[in-house]
Amino acid sequence: MQRPTPLIDCGRFPAKACVGDSVTVRAEIFADGHEELRAVVKSRRGTTRWKESPMRRIDAHVDGDTWEGSFPVDACGTWQYSIEAWIDPLASWRHEVHRKLDGGQTDLTGELSEGALLVAAAAERAKGKDAQLLGNAATRVADTAADQSERLDAALAPDLAAAAERCPDRTGVGSLPEPALVTVERERARFSSWYELFPRSWGGFEGVRKVVPQIAELGFDVLYFTPIHPIGSTNRKGKNNALTAGPGDPGSVYGIGSTDGGHEALAPELGTFEDFHALVATCQEHGIEIAMDIALQCSPDHPWLKEHPEWFFHRPDGTLKYAENPPKKYQDIYNVNFQSEDWRGLWDAWLEIFRLWIGHGVKAFRVDNPHTKPVAFWEWLIAEVHKTDPDVIFLSEAFTRRAMMRALAKAGFSQSYTYFTWKNSKWELEEYLMELVHETADYFRPNFFANTPDILHAYLQHGGRPAFEARLVLASTLSPSYGIYSGFEHCENVPVREGSEEYLNSEKYELKQRSLDGPLLPMVNALNVARRAHPALQRLTGLRFLDTRNDSLIAYAKVHEGDVVLAVVNIDPQNTQEGLVTVPADLGLPPVFGVRDVIDGSGYDWRLGGNYVRLEPGHRQAHVLEVLR
Repeated sequence: MQRPTPLIDCGRFPAKACVGDSVTVRAEIFADGHEELRAVVKSRRGTTRWKESPMRRIDAHVDGDTWEGSFPVDACGTWQYSIEAWIDPLASWRHEVHRKLDGGQTDLTGELSEGALLVAAAAERAKGKDAQLLGNAATRVADTAADQSERLDAALAPDLAAAAERCPDRTGVGSLPEPALVTVERERARFSSWYELFPRSWGGFEGVRKVVPQIAELGFDVLYFTPIHPIGSTNRKGKNNALTAGPGDPGSVYGIGSTDGGHEALAPELGTFEDFHALVATCQEHGIEIAMDIALQCSPDHPWLKEHPEWFFHRPDGTLKYAENPPKKYQDIYNVNFQSEDWRGLWDAWLEIFRLWIGHGVKAFRVDNPHTKPVAFWEWLIAEVHKTDPDVIFLSEAFTRRAMMRALAKAGFSQSYTYFTWKNSKWELEEYLMELVHETADYFRPNFFANTPDILHAYLQHGGRPAFEARLVLASTLSPSYGIYSGFEHCENVPVREGSEEYLNSEKYELKQRSLDGPLLPMVNALNVARRAHPALQRLTGLRFLDTRNDSLIAYAKVHEGDVVLAVVNIDPQNTQEGLVTVPADLGLPPVFGVRDVIDGSGYDWRLGGNYVRLEPGHRQAHVLEVLR
């Protein structure tokens, strides 16, 4: 047995699935000689009883000795699976006899004597009607007075084979050295639509609560807050990250901690815990949950600086080291020292912070810069949280090296930010999506944010509304989870300076007066409705890129269990582009089929082969076509 999947780093980390999924297991299974094999996948949740599902060989001429089986998962938690495989003596004998008959051999007396013993052994293992059927067959096969053809008919009967498979001889069975693990989370860990906002720009918790129904109507199911804790005054940043704050500057929400408290407290200007609980309740009424941003850092005024000075980095001259990401400097933030002498106390303190907010109704967390903290810490913390709250979702905000991003996903993060924001050409998108689909899909769940408070890509700066439309369609249809930061729907595109990805007058450092009235919201709503209606858009796998004969048109099919969605996007925000989208025959579609554009409701007739498309910026930037059955 070789190459079992899903198996992450030889079983060091669990694969991922969601409640309601069917986990597909594959392995190369083979044995000496030409014997017939049998295999099953065994599964269980925790320490419950093992259940078995049959495995079947995938077309041997195409995939060699690859076998496949699956098992359903119906609850959150840690599941185990294993594979058992063995040689089937009776099936091997039947196969050999068929070959000899096909080859014209007429005397099979010796073979029938062997077969009689194998059928009799199966009868002894069987129960009930199967035992009776096999016992009668064994008598007929062993009857040397009967005609050979009658004995062969009894030995090769289909119902005999089916009965024998139900009572297999597993002598010499092989299995995985250790069961493999699968972490099963709720569906929202895989499929979710995120809307990010700064609560202080919406009138605090009460102001946000008023727009929750509208956010729900737009099709978002996760409302993501930037940090909502008290903000320090020492080294507080001013407008556009100025080193000195003006009298009315509120400071960066990431400079966490003041005399009003630290990560366990709420910024007084946002409201009380009573207000927060009312907001949580309103969100729940509308099928939305709050995702809370946890930034594991402190302002100079955070209570921990006095209570636990040993948790921070100290230079040899005694000064504290503030956070830096050259050329960026964060004079209003101190990082904690995860390798301090009291590291255990620090780790436990962070765990209690997460548990505190879970107690306040928060079941999703976006973690700021997790790659600057030990991976071992995250593996421990997420496991501890999931012991009591397996439905909590963690989103990793790590824009860093691939190996670290993958390591954090393996350590337990439910979702991960990606390089999507920087992939804007056709070849970049296709290459990156194939990496996500074929290399990491068993454990790395992408969340395609089209923008963030820190990332305003040059493509959006210079492409105008057509660029925003293109990126919205790509984010929402390529990835099961995606998000936008408020301002995207207004096509905000002015950087602080040329060559920078920072916004001019960034909301990180000043108050805005936000409202849900941007011109892109009808498109957002249409895409979110389509995402909920089509299982093909709720999964990463099932993606096929299609030829367009034009590098400015990217086209793809999303397929899942008969549901097919076709998309084609003009990634040139300045010019009209034309092409032929080639629909391959192996998508299972009829020669001619109807489609409906989910963005504006237009209907078209498409066909296998080439389909002419013309996309004009300012008029139509993309088609997202549901196939009508």
